[in-house]
Amino acid sequence: MADGTEEIPMGHGARTLSNEDREKLKKQDSRLVSDFQALQLEKNAKKHWDLFYKRNETRFFKDRHWTTREFFELVGSADGTRILLEVGCGVGNLIYPLIEEGMNFFVYACDLSPRAVDFVKSNEKYDESKMKAFQCDITSEEIFSVITTNSVDIVTLIFVLSAIHPDNFSVTLKNIFKILKPGGLLLLRDYGLFDMAQLRFKPGNKISENFYMRQDGTRSYFFSEECLKDLLVQSGYEVIENSYVQRKTINLKEDIDADRVFIQGKYRKPSH
Repeated sequence: MADGTEEIPMGHGARTLSNEDREKLKKQDSRLVSDFQALQLEKNAKKHWDLFYKRNETRFFKDRHWTTREFFELVGSADGTRILLEVGCGVGNLIYPLIEEGMNFFVYACDLSPRAVDFVKSNEKYDESKMKAFQCDITSEEIFSVITTNSVDIVTLIFVLSAIHPDNFSVTLKNIFKILKPGGLLLLRDYGLFDMAQLRFKPGNKISENFYMRQDGTRSYFFSEECLKDLLVQSGYEVIENSYVQRKTINLKEDIDADRVFIQGKYRKPSH
């Protein structure tokens, strides 16, 4: 990668925990986030993400050039213009690399953070004849005021579902299901169970099972294959792919050598 970071494929199985890993997870349970604090985190989710983008602007996330390698459905052209919705677009780290590669989509891009949407719109590549960026809470009905049901060919959900409270996983997936055309695809990558980031949380950061609070008030859930598959099936999708993706991330300059576990899948809205 351009920043000196290298990702080495390590397979598609679940991570095997060492005794040290198990001890880290056990310690996390010694002090949990209080119920009051958990409620405040949910109430202020938009505020925390807006502050995140205020601090980091467009510098935090790297452009996601890997998406066309993992999801060939985003490559090339088709007869007529297909419609893509990116849920949780951030500052455009997915859509703008796709545009550079010449994809043939009209793009809808939404994010919970108004500031993130402003960054998308301020990009010199932003063209309202080819895209529309807007603020939206995907766990609500807001999306349907912009996009009609049964109208989108592909929805991308990249490291987004994990940031949502588990109680809202189902409504999020069902809202996306309504938006997709029959036969349309949901492409997803997110944090997998026992990813390095999960093991690094200290006591006082765990909200509930596999759900954690970061220091900046944003949150992250870590999915098992079974959990994610069940959520998608219960929301009406056909499962095409659903598996762990293990990567070793190495950056010699920054002294990073990390074992990452992601979950990745492709899911279809039935054609009938």
